[in-house]
Amino acid sequence: MSYDRAITVFSPDGHLMQVEYAMETVKRGGCVVGVKGLDSVVVAAERKTTTKLQIPRSSKKILQLDDNIAIAFAGLTADARVLVNKTRLECQRYRLNANEVASVGYIAKYIARLQQSAQAFLEKNYTEGMSADDTLALSIKALIEVMEVSAKNIEVAVLGPLGLRMLSEEEIEAVLKAVNEAKAEQ
Repeated sequence: MSYDRAITVFSPDGHLMQVEYAMETVKRGGCVVGVKGLDSVVVAAERKTTTKLQIPRSSKKILQLDDNIAIAFAGLTADARVLVNKTRLECQRYRLNANEVASVGYIAKYIARLQQSAQAFLEKNYTEGMSADDTLALSIKALIEVMEVSAKNIEVAVLGPLGLRMLSEEEIEAVLKAVNEAKAEQ
């Protein structure tokens, strides 16, 4: 009998192999943090190392959905592609029906109906009306809490009044240095 194909059939040693596979997939996913400031939103995502044959920037974890909305995902790119495509379609559907872009709140509620999660660190440290710099620092600190962070293994996007801006490795390195210096002073 094929124990790794059926979701409700236990293997001889008592494991549900489909659950084991799902848990392994979760371990391979990365970490993503988003923090809202007074006039901006900062999104930071772990970037897994790629094979030598893969272009390093071809595997993006932060994507633009519409003119005013970006999305970041933590799992495998192939798994997130379904959510990204559904959400892009919802943005287009809303624009077609309402003749305006969907609000961030509307799309957030749409995604929340599809996915649910919470971050204890952000709930503890987030303050309403944070500046863009504080928002950026909090995003990086949240990643530091859950992973080993360097400018090479994360990507950060800032969505503000002027649109979406991806930070360069040098900019990320500068923020990391400032965060680590502030942490050392405490």
